[in-house]
Amino acid sequence: MARSAAAQDTAAVAPAPPAPSDTLTVRHISPMGAFWRSFVLPGWGQAKLNRRLTGGIFLAWEGVTLGMSLKTRQELEYLRRTNSGRAEDKRRQHEDWLVLLAFNHVFAGLEAYVSAHLADFPGDLHLQATPGGVGGSVSIPIRIP
Repeated sequence: MARSAAAQDTAAVAPAPPAPSDTLTVRHISPMGAFWRSFVLPGWGQAKLNRRLTGGIFLAWEGVTLGMSLKTRQELEYLRRTNSGRAEDKRRQHEDWLVLLAFNHVFAGLEAYVSAHLADFPGDLHLQATPGGVGGSVSIPIRIP
């Protein structure tokens, strides 16, 4: 009789909780480590912080700006070989793409730096409609040593 009662015990057949590797956790890296990763390769620091969408956007923009700067460089060389009057305009366009490429590196690094600082910040932001517009509240835990 005791054997059949144990078979009906639901606690004995309950599945084990998922392993920590199955859940999405934030990897803690230093803010400067995140900055340098994303400065070298935009999106790398964001990927280490599990911000894959943001990292993908930075990496995609890196591809666009790099591709366009290479394309305009090739067009500039052709225009210079043919002594075209449009060479100066193409040179300025090439410089614009290079500036956007550099800006992407700096901005990706700064975004990763800030994200690493805020990695353990609680996500308790609540917005709700109020009679005069929209109201919001944030709960911030204070740790006293």
